[in-house]
Amino acid sequence: MVWRTGGKIELRLKKLFEEREGLRDQVRFLRSQLDQRTDGVQNTDRDGLENGMDSHLLDLQRDANRQISELKFKLVKSEQEVTALEQNVIRLEGQVSRYKSAFENAETIEDELKVERRKLQREVRSALDRISELEVSNRHLSKRLEKMKANRNALLAQQ
Repeated sequence: MVWRTGGKIELRLKKLFEEREGLRDQVRFLRSQLDQRTDGVQNTDRDGLENGMDSHLLDLQRDANRQISELKFKLVKSEQEVTALEQNVIRLEGQVSRYKSAFENAETIEDELKVERRKLQREVRSALDRISELEVSNRHLSKRLEKMKANRNALLAQQ
């Protein structure tokens, strides 16, 4: 029985040793993972501290990056607005040149119309003068005709 009991104990001890070795392997594995993670964190912490960057500086860096992104967006938007305004200026300059040429044409036409009006006014004055002359001549001829009729009637009456 001792042997049996000893055998059971030996089996239990053997299982306990195997279990202990498995747990040690698991602990080693977990420690190695933990070391890798802490090495990474320590390296970044060490690098961060070596470069003078702590969490406050990282926050400032993030804010600066955000502001840079916003400013880039505003720059693109401003460039688009500038392009739109330049196109608007080009369009308005075209309109101004068209209106300017239309204005110059209108001035030319106005000058021509003024010349034509003066010419027509001269012709009207000339025509009115001619009408006056003709009316005077007509009155004179009418008086002369009446005198001739009177003279004829007088001659016919004498005969």
